[in-house]
Amino acid sequence: MAKAAKTIKLEQTGSPIRRHHSQRSTLIGLKLNKIGRVTELPDTPAVRGMIEKVQHLVRIVDGK
Repeated sequence: MAKAAKTIKLEQTGSPIRRHHSQRSTLIGLKLNKIGRVTELPDTPAVRGMIEKVQHLVRIVDGK
């Protein structure tokens, strides 16, 4: 039986206005671009690094 992939559920809480363009690009890479939008992503080291970069603009809703 295959092991279920872990996922992280993120919600954008901050605006990318007046932020560095790399932080805007990171939010787009996380499939977020409006406040209140929620996305579910695989729990990988790459995604964790992206979350770390914009941690002041997002929050983890559910860490299943």
